Amino acid sequence: MSTAEVPGPEGASAAVAPAAGRVKAVAAPRMTWVTLALMTTSSVASLRSSPTMAVYGLACVFLYVVPAIVFLLPTALVSAELASGWEGGVYNWVAQGLSKPLGFLAVWCQFAMTIFYYPSLLAYVASTIAYVVDPRLASNGLYTAIVIMVLYWTGVWVSARGTNAVAGLASWGLIIGTLIPGALLVVLGFVFLGQGNDSAAPMTADHLLPAWTGLASLVLIVNNFLSYSGMEMNAVHVSSLKNPGKEFPRSMFLAVGMVLLIFILPALAISWVVPADQLSLTAGVMQAFDAFFQYFHIGWLTPLIAVGLVAASLGGMLTWLAGPSKGLLMISRQEGYLPPSLQKLNSHGVQQNILVAQGVVTTAIALMYALIPNVSSVYWIFSVITTQVYLIVYLLMFVAAMRLRKLQPDHPRGYRAPALGVLCVVGLLASAAAMVIGFVPSSQFGNGSVWVYIGIVGGGLLLLGVVIPFGFLKASKPEWRDPAAAAAIEEETA
Repeated sequence: MSTAEVPGPEGASAAVAPAAGRVKAVAAPRMTWVTLALMTTSSVASLRSSPTMAVYGLACVFLYVVPAIVFLLPTALVSAELASGWEGGVYNWVAQGLSKPLGFLAVWCQFAMTIFYYPSLLAYVASTIAYVVDPRLASNGLYTAIVIMVLYWTGVWVSARGTNAVAGLASWGLIIGTLIPGALLVVLGFVFLGQGNDSAAPMTADHLLPAWTGLASLVLIVNNFLSYSGMEMNAVHVSSLKNPGKEFPRSMFLAVGMVLLIFILPALAISWVVPADQLSLTAGVMQAFDAFFQYFHIGWLTPLIAVGLVAASLGGMLTWLAGPSKGLLMISRQEGYLPPSLQKLNSHGVQQNILVAQGVVTTAIALMYALIPNVSSVYWIFSVITTQVYLIVYLLMFVAAMRLRKLQPDHPRGYRAPALGVLCVVGLLASAAAMVIGFVPSSQFGNGSVWVYIGIVGGGLLLLGVVIPFGFLKASKPEWRDPAAAAAIEEETA
């Protein structure tokens, strides 16, 4: 996912509309399929994951293309059918196809994944800032922990005031934090190679596939599932197309192509100039820029690039702070899933108590950066836990889609995905395989204990994806419901 994307807010607001099986009565404004492709690209594409794949050199092409085929396309096409037939996003899709408690689980996982998303995102921001102040700080765990805590709580303070500046910052994120830096990185890379310099990573046909050293050699593919998550958010716009049946697939194929270019080319450029054994998963983008800038004697550009990357990342974080938590709030007010203390709004109409509770957990996680020596290892573990939790959403979505096609075959749909059953089965198997592979430590985990790794990832998944949500469901009470408040919030965000 892009640091400038907004799947959280859209997914949350769409994921919480209480209308069951209701199709919008008001005609949506028309949108071209190219516009939708650009919106989707901006929602998914990011430079943040480039260092993760750059360690594989030319094999990163394979590691990006495979999940695009088995996960990205099924997600986009299946969610398009669901969005064109049922309002309410993933909550209503799962609630209609399976059950309301499982719908809550889906919304909860959308929210819970951000608990680990924020620390990993802000660790990337910390390393980017370090390259302006002192590059040695990029590998300093205490520095990283402090930056994470300061920036997160600053974000909570800003979000709690309901500022409208967040939207503007996030909307420019794709340009200033992805497209411009990404294009510059690729151009510098081609010029670097064109001047006769050797690539740090082999670029021969023998290296098209990852070196097979057991399951660990393919573990990095798991992180790419999270990189592609968010494709479902723009499915709600399928009804805005003139001819959804033809234009939506066309739009998705164009978006997939652009997303792959944005992911693959910068990753390759990084691998050309930074050796894999020296590459930091958090600071890799700035490592590459720094190396190129030093080579071309334009080091003065380093702070400018860093500012752009940081601004885009912080814009994305602020948008995510506002989105998933609001979605959770609205569903909880409708169904009584959260206690009243977590349903309260501050004077600006913001769910401040949920943000603060989340902040306490985020702070505790941030401290792990100070306690575990290898920052890259911590970053990788949090990225995997984030992916594992978010995969639950997709598992539920694919099953719900098959059930809805069977239970409500005649329900009006603006778009019907071709071979829906095949798409859902492929998506299910890919998601399940990614979840299993996620328990295998990659080389980025270093020489740490395998069982410690499994314990951390498994514990995080079990706690966030099972124990806490079902604890809320069991503790929920009828008097916790506030339908009037939920309707008011829905009307505000409509």
